[in-house]
Parts: sequence; structure tokens; C-alpha cells
Amino acid sequence: MYHHVKSLMYTVRVGEPDPSFGNMLLEQFGGANGELAAAMQYTIQGLNCEDPARKDLLMDIGTEELSHLEIVGTLARLHLKPTKYGRDAAEADPLVAIAGGGGVNLFNSQGNPWTADYLKITGELDVDLRSNIAAEARAKIVYERLINFCDDAGTRDALQFLMTREITHMKAFTLALETMGKPRFVIGHIAPTAGLVQQYFNDSTGMGQYGETDVRDAWNQGDDWEFVESPVIAQNGVQPGNGLTGERTEAVDNEILRELFVEQLQDLYDAEKQLVRALPTMVAAAETPALRTALEVHLNETRMQESRLADVFKMLSVTPASRTCKGMAGLIEEGNELISRASDKELTARDLSLIAAAQKVEHYEIAAYSSARVMAQQLGLPDVSFLLSKSLAEEENADSVLNTCALPLMTEAKLVGV
Repeated sequence: MYHHVKSLMYTVRVGEPDPSFGNMLLEQFGGANGELAAAMQYTIQGLNCEDPARKDLLMDIGTEELSHLEIVGTLARLHLKPTKYGRDAAEADPLVAIAGGGGVNLFNSQGNPWTADYLKITGELDVDLRSNIAAEARAKIVYERLINFCDDAGTRDALQFLMTREITHMKAFTLALETMGKPRFVIGHIAPTAGLVQQYFNDSTGMGQYGETDVRDAWNQGDDWEFVESPVIAQNGVQPGNGLTGERTEAVDNEILRELFVEQLQDLYDAEKQLVRALPTMVAAAETPALRTALEVHLNETRMQESRLADVFKMLSVTPASRTCKGMAGLIEEGNELISRASDKELTARDLSLIAAAQKVEHYEIAAYSSARVMAQQLGLPDVSFLLSKSLAEEENADSVLNTCALPLMTEAKLVGV
């Protein structure tokens, strides 16, 4: 039984309508990763579910997704409203303006009609829960991109709410799957072929046009994995090559690569130490609470990254040498100059200058951790690669958070003429 309450789950406020953005919002109304698709997927899975506890979960979240559909529909309608009476606005979405009278309909942003083909329903509860986790992850990313393309504060607030609920749902589905107690890789009831299921086929070999390399890591080595060269190569008697002229032994290659890898790690280690000393100054200089919080969070992450690198040196049985990261030293010096020059500016401009300096640091570290991780993979060090991946993910997230902090400041700067 359904009952509609004439109140939105989250109050929607749109300051300045943007018909083009309204068209983007239709992706979350009638698109493949949108709220209607989620509501129908979870509700129908719930109707099919014979597990009372998880049926309750599916029906709860399926019903909430209908409330989200109402929020997105209201947002889209408010942004599309100018298409009802303005020629220029109508050109942003002729289908909505002419065929739909400026309102929403079950179409995506390209005008393609909603279809039940979007739904992933197998009737196998653990498989459906995995599909739901992936659906929530995709929806979270869509909302994140919508936030990045929006300047209206009220709209951004509503989208932030919706984006956050996707993570809540993903957490609930994940825990529901875990409480079923099924091994991660057991699907269905018929066992896979023994031996074959442990074989990893190395089906893309050589350096490649853009310098890709064959990587050994947790997904193809260790535990019960059997690494198998490409069956096609084996059948044709072809030896895999690396696309390079001349012969070099693997031992020599690994020795050189390991030396470069250790140098890269030492550079990163000093970079993190410098950053731990520099970030408190950036925190103190930040005026916006959101920016100050973001920098404080990343200061704690940076301390953890420094500790991870110390662990990596222990795993490699290497003592970190005294080495100065000149790149980070230059970025910090440049950042201090920016902060100094911005001290007399309007507060918004000061924080934007601070974000610019911080993002230069993040991009430097993203590049450094990316190259170090590839080296670890090539050297067959999955545990080291895992630790570097965690730090890389934190750097990428920090950069994204800084973007989020910058967007409202840029809007404010335009309004005050900074």
C-alpha cells in the first residue's frame, strides 16, 4: 500500500533556473542510472524475494527511491520552467519545450524513453544485491558530476543530499549481502570446473602502442592463482615480446627498475614529510569552514601516507636515505608566496588562491603515486602496490574535495565581481 504525502523528502530551492542543466537532471529522472530505474529494480526484487528480512530492506529502499524521483523531478521542472515561454530557453531542450510543455517526462537527457531493460533482476538474491551495490555506486558518480556542473546553491544542496543517500543504500546492500554468509566468489549452485577457475590467462601481452606493460598483482598471482600465457600464443608457438629491440635479461631489468622505484619512494617520503609541516599553515590561512575542514582531514591523511611509506621501506628491507624532494619544496614555496600575496585580497579570492596552491600539490602527488604503483606492480609487489593505491585514492579524493570547495567560491566571486 502506498500513500503520498504532499511534502518532499528534501526541500528543493532553485535560485536561478538553468534549462540546460534541467536537461542534465533528466538523466537521473528517466535514465539508466536514475531514480525510477532504482525504485523499480529494488521494488520488483522485493516482490520476488522470499527472505522476509531482505524483502523488507528492498521494499524500504525501493520506496525511498520514489521519494528521490520526486525530488529530481521537481528540480528538473524548476530548471526547465523557462522553456515554457522563452524561445532561447526552449532551444536547450526542444523535446521538453515543444512535446512536453516544459515539464518532465520519462526520458533521459538525450530524449530516449525509459525502458525496463535498465533493470537488473535475476531472482537470485545475492546476485541482485551485487547489482544494487553497483547501481548505487553509478548513481553516486552521476550526482557528483551533476554537482560539479551546477552553480545554483539550492540545487547543489539537494543533489548533495541525494548523493549521500546513495552511499547509505550501498552500505545497507553490502551489509545485507555479507550477512547472507556466502563466500565472495560462490554464485548459484553448480560448482565451476576445478583447476580452470584458478587460471588467469595473460591475453594482452607486450608493451603496446602507448607503453602499456604486463602487470602481476593480487588479481593474477599469489593464493591459488595459476598464471597462464595466452592460449593463442601457446597454440601458435609465438613467444610473447615486449616490442623493444635488443635483448635484456629480466634480472637486469628488475634490478634497474627496483633502484628507480626506491628513489621514487624516497622522493615521495620526503614530499610527505614536507607537506606535514606545511599543511598547518594552509589550514590556518583558510577562511571557509569547508576548506579548512578539507585541509585538516588531508593533514591527517598525509600523516598516514608518511606512515604507509615507512611500512613500504620495511617491506622492501630498505632504509630510506636522506633525500630532498625538490618538486614538493618548490610547490610549497610557491604556495606560501600565493598565501602571502593573497593576504590583502577579499576573503573569497584568498581561499581560491589557497585551493589553487593545494591542488598543484595534489596533482604532483597523484602523478608520483601513480608511477610508483605501476613500478610496484611490475616488480611483482602486490602488498606494496596495495598500500600505494590507498594513498593514491586519498590524493585523488582530496583533489575532488578541493574542486567541490572551489565551486561555490567561484560563484560568489562572480557575484561580487572578484
